[in-house]
Amino acid sequence: MNRWVAALPLVAVAGLAILFAGYALHHDPHVQPQALVGKPMPDLTLPSLDDGAQVRLKDALKDGPVLVNFYASWCGPCELDQPALLGIKDKGVHIIGIAYEDVPPRGSHEKTKAFLARLGDPFLARLTDDDGRAGVDFGITGVPETYLVARNGQILAKHTGPLGREEAQALAHRALTGR
Repeated sequence: MNRWVAALPLVAVAGLAILFAGYALHHDPHVQPQALVGKPMPDLTLPSLDDGAQVRLKDALKDGPVLVNFYASWCGPCELDQPALLGIKDKGVHIIGIAYEDVPPRGSHEKTKAFLARLGDPFLARLTDDDGRAGVDFGITGVPETYLVARNGQILAKHTGPLGREEAQALAHRALTGR
């Protein structure tokens, strides 16, 4: 009887290993969680990168749909986003940039400003999410991530990773047509 009791933890660990291995074999790693698509954008107030003034994110919706882009100066793939974002900004798309956890030791507000000066600044407003709470509220899985938000505050689409030309054009079309 004592041997069975002693073996129970090993049996439990082996069972969990089989369960996790089975999940991993049937899990598509390319699936992007779209938890907030179709739901209201979180009602957040964040500091401006420019002067620290508090900005309510929903106020940006008064002029129509916007893209909300989470990025960071320490994020290599975020550099790949900039040309696509600059291109759709030129088409009249309003883009709000949120510098995600761009604080020491990886980044800083000065590095964020230098990042934008070097690569171009596509943002109507530049906000900061120093502690990452806005990212958690949006459900981001990493940077860059871009959300299309309708005038009524509903999240219409989410793109994870750098925007390619085609993805950027599709988001721009939806933003400009409201669909």
